[in-house]
Amino acid sequence: MKSTNAAGNTGATGATGATGATGATGATGATAMMGRDRASAALGMTVVTGEPGSAVVTMLVRDDMLNGFDVMHGGFIFAVADTAFAIACNENEAVTLAAGAEISFLRPVRSGQLLTATAARRTLSGRTGIYDVQVTDESGAIVAEFRGRSRTTNLPIPAR
Repeated sequence: MKSTNAAGNTGATGATGATGATGATGATGATAMMGRDRASAALGMTVVTGEPGSAVVTMLVRDDMLNGFDVMHGGFIFAVADTAFAIACNENEAVTLAAGAEISFLRPVRSGQLLTATAARRTLSGRTGIYDVQVTDESGAIVAEFRGRSRTTNLPIPAR
């Protein structure tokens, strides 16, 4: 299996799902986008799969992601879901951005848990798409449900 971390590096995955350090040169679409995504890289996200209309992203919950009640801050759960959504809707060279999103938090998440965000396109009409993302923990329990609305723009792709 091949995976890409948020820094855009690809490689064969081992039992932990960690990626090797080979570069994604000449990458296009979502792969190139993830190579420029410093926020997802800083949060330690790993792209397990990224296909047109779907994506799977994982993130290990760290102590610095916990709120004052010792559970994961909802913004970080939103972030991993949003990254899976971004990969699923950026399938070509057009810049596609979130036009809106909502999330329902269903169970608390603790430090050390591995979250998996699985995105799937529900509909695409013109420049607008609807995508659902289910966020689960390592036991398969659903911790959050996210729905995003995408809009394809005519913005230039960043050079970096």
